[in-house]
Amino acid sequence: MDVSSLDDVRSNIDRLDREIIKLIAERGTYVHQAAKFKTSSADVEAPKRVEQVIAKVRSISEEAGLEPSVAEAAYRAMIAAFVTVEHEAFQRQQTATGV
Repeated sequence: MDVSSLDDVRSNIDRLDREIIKLIAERGTYVHQAAKFKTSSADVEAPKRVEQVIAKVRSISEEAGLEPSVAEAAYRAMIAAFVTVEHEAFQRQQTATGV
C-alpha cells in the first residue's frame, strides 16, 4: 500500500473503482432477480431489509477500519438507486404476466 506519488495514489484509486463497479454490477444482477420474487410494490421497498443491510454494513465497515457513516451513506444511495431499478423490473414483470 506504500505509494510514492499522487499518480500512484490515483492509479490505485482507479484500480479499486473498477473492482467496486464490477461488484456493484454483480449486486445489480441479484436485484433484478429479486424482483421475480416480489408480489407487490411494497415488497420492493423492503424497509426492514434495508435497515438490516445498513446495520450489517456499518458493522463490516468498523471491522475494516472504515468510518461507518461513510459506508452507510454510500449504501443508502446505492440501495435507493437499486430500489428504483427494481421497481422498474417489477413493473415490467407485472406487465408481462398481465397482473
